[in-house]
Amino acid sequence: MSGVNVTAIERMIDIFEAFQASQRPLSLTDLSEVVGIPKSTCHAIVATLMARGYLYTLSRPRALYPTKRMYDVMRDVFAKDPLIEHVTPVLERLRDATRETVILGKRQGDSVIYLQVIEGHHAIRYSAKPGEFKPLHSSSIGKALLGSLKEPELRAWLEGRELAPITPATKTGHDALVQDVLESRKMGYFVTRGENVSDVWAVAAFLTLNNETLAVAVAGPRHRIEGNVVECANLLVATCSFLARQQARA
Repeated sequence: MSGVNVTAIERMIDIFEAFQASQRPLSLTDLSEVVGIPKSTCHAIVATLMARGYLYTLSRPRALYPTKRMYDVMRDVFAKDPLIEHVTPVLERLRDATRETVILGKRQGDSVIYLQVIEGHHAIRYSAKPGEFKPLHSSSIGKALLGSLKEPELRAWLEGRELAPITPATKTGHDALVQDVLESRKMGYFVTRGENVSDVWAVAAFLTLNNETLAVAVAGPRHRIEGNVVECANLLVATCSFLARQQARA
């Protein structure tokens, strides 16, 4: 794919995210300024989106707004996701049992991508969105996915790599991270203690579904998770085992 086409796709996504952020109709000038592209370029993208039924025009004020078409397209696509459709009801039960936010993720390059987020019942809870990326070394899901590797593979991934300090608690030393991952693998679960988001603790475990290595995490504020790590881990490991057995029977 050419660089021009990639840029056009990025700008189209930026336009939809501009509507998401503003939550109001935007004029062509507004869009051009928010997205940071020439008005002529913005007009060409908008014209295509209008022709395909993804945007409509308002006369007063003279502005644009998305139709429901993108929502319908993505809803239909999402409903048949080969992983999400299968695991979401089970993840919802885990959320109900822990009352904390439950996340499903997998490795994408050198990061974790969140595939599903079931937010907890508490008013104060860890919040995230599917499609977000997190570092492998600082997130509980990332550490679980690193824990699915053999030790030589883990050390090879770390070789020459600088681990960014996401918070003051992030493990940035290679030996410290390897020790943490290997000890956690023996326990069967992986914990982050404010290493990815300050004051958020999370417990994660990995599993294999459809030949894909995934990880599930339970995340919440330190004051609730700290004293319940083992309880959360037991529920989490049981959930992952259930999903694996369910897959084996399918």
